[in-house]
Amino acid sequence: MTDIEELLLSRIRDVADYPEPGVMFKDITPLLADPAAFTALTDALAQVAERTNATKVVGLEARGFILGAPVAVRAGLGFIPVRKAGKLPGATLSQAYDLEYGSAEIEVHAEDLTGGDRVLVVDDVLATGGTAEASLKLIRRAGAEVAGVAVLMELGFLGGRTRLEPVLDGAPLEALLKV
Repeated sequence: MTDIEELLLSRIRDVADYPEPGVMFKDITPLLADPAAFTALTDALAQVAERTNATKVVGLEARGFILGAPVAVRAGLGFIPVRKAGKLPGATLSQAYDLEYGSAEIEVHAEDLTGGDRVLVVDDVLATGGTAEASLKLIRRAGAEVAGVAVLMELGFLGGRTRLEPVLDGAPLEALLKV
């Protein structure tokens, strides 16, 4: 295990039975409250942006905003929020996706992504991959190229990587931690 992995893991708190019995929630708020850990995380994700030659960073609502915005600033790139449906004013592109029980929809401003953009998607956790998959489809529908996906932590037992690999179309998926 690397020093950064040890630092990040030491600042993630397990919360049993949240949000429902049987779930072990990974709480990143202690990591965000520690300036050294948050800086190390931001730097590591910014390095992914640089390695993938991204021109913009997309952050997925809501914790992807917290991580993606400072990554974009550190890497000298623009930041684009991908929001839940109905939260953005003006013209949007939307993408529906299936959840375990039901469906959801995400949106991006139509003018924020263009054909010349290479977009890195940033989020805190890769779980089942549904939101990330929808974001990749949305980015491509906007005419932009997917540079990759970068997450703080991947919950491998939920199969998100397997779900995303066909949609990534060769772009990298980088998880700083695998749980």
